Amino acid sequence: MALPSAREDDPRRDGLSDPLRAAAETMRAVRDRCVWSQQIDHRALVPYLVEESAELIDAIEAGPREDVREELGDLLWQVLFHAEIASRDADAPFDIDDVARGLTEKMVRRHPHVFAGESAETPAEVLRLWNAAKAEEKSARTSVLDGVSERMPALALAQKVTGKARGVGVDVSAPASMPESEQELGDLLLSLAAEARQRGWDAEGALRARIRSLGDRVRLAEGGDGSSGLEQ
Repeated sequence: MALPSAREDDPRRDGLSDPLRAAAETMRAVRDRCVWSQQIDHRALVPYLVEESAELIDAIEAGPREDVREELGDLLWQVLFHAEIASRDADAPFDIDDVARGLTEKMVRRHPHVFAGESAETPAEVLRLWNAAKAEEKSARTSVLDGVSERMPALALAQKVTGKARGVGVDVSAPASMPESEQELGDLLLSLAAEARQRGWDAEGALRARIRSLGDRVRLAEGGDGSSGLEQ
């Protein structure tokens, strides 16, 4: 289907010279002129953000390259949308330029081996520098669990929290027999989910409960009060 002809203020007119700026201006025009978009706030956009993120993952794992490009664009639209909403906030406004500026500054800080003369010859050394820079930025945090999203899917959250736990000397014991490949791991997880359903157990809830318990152990090891703060 042919696109409608461009108005005088249509951002597509300048899209060839600066496509990202044209996308931001398109978002601004939509927010100004689309009655649906005018009613949306950050919270109302969350389901769309989750959906677009999931569709991008699907495209990366199974889709053709064209789908990856398209889904990246849809996810970028979510970023532009949230930034445009934020730009009109009465108390603490910021726009997409502020978002981009903050991102650039953070990435420069976290890559001193690229921008500041540090040396990192291995991925482990890069991670060390990254974590050091992040720790300095987040110096007000009191636990390695601070900033870990409670809304992550349970398996992803488990991997995140166990990695944080190991960093403070709290390990999770491995089963007697481990899968030999990711495929075998997938088969094992699938069979466990099937067994949980057969028994009427909530596999997601069971894992989250154990993650909360691990979080309590982490905070105790750090000298805290043992309250994980993870989703109840």
